[in-house]
Amino acid sequence: MIQPGLTSFAAVVLAGGQAARLGGADKATIELRGRSLLEHALDAVIDAGEVVVVGQQVPTDRPVTFVVEDPPYGGPVAGLLTGRDLLLRSYRRLAVVAVDMPFLTSGTLRRLEDAAAGRDGAVLVGPDGRRQLAFVVDTDRLDAVRPDREAQHGHALWPMLAPLDLVAVPALDREHRDVDTWTDLRDLADDSDPTEAADTPESDI
Repeated sequence: MIQPGLTSFAAVVLAGGQAARLGGADKATIELRGRSLLEHALDAVIDAGEVVVVGQQVPTDRPVTFVVEDPPYGGPVAGLLTGRDLLLRSYRRLAVVAVDMPFLTSGTLRRLEDAAAGRDGAVLVGPDGRRQLAFVVDTDRLDAVRPDREAQHGHALWPMLAPLDLVAVPALDREHRDVDTWTDLRDLADDSDPTEAADTPESDI
């Protein structure tokens, strides 16, 4: 029998994409401001009772479980469900974050958790209203809409989650920013310090 977790949520960090626009580089090991993108992601989910990283194993300061979906490069649904199935304990909610969003923080996850009260979950949305790969979801409700294993590879994420009641949570400052290209990385590295972001108009970043 799987035992309940000590906190309300576990986390899955999606780090197994092909990163075609980065020449196939391993996003988890790319550094921004002297720290890898994976280190930034693990900081964001510091309150999680258990963390599974879906991607190639790399050294970390925090105990996490690494796994790669089979076959690899199966997309976010295959990665998410592979990570979910590897949890050692049961958790009421699951936090899911992409490894390439270095401005997510533990505060972001707490806002998502608070917003999800009484709903199936909550998802971060950018200034343009687009949903980001940063959300929390009720684990039982996720299990209710998941496709079978044969259909997971290449399955689209948001259509899978469409039956769920996910509340939109607007991103603050640069929480929605991600690293898809080397230009993105350069631009984020050139930006002002994150602690100054509150004083920077959205139109200027």
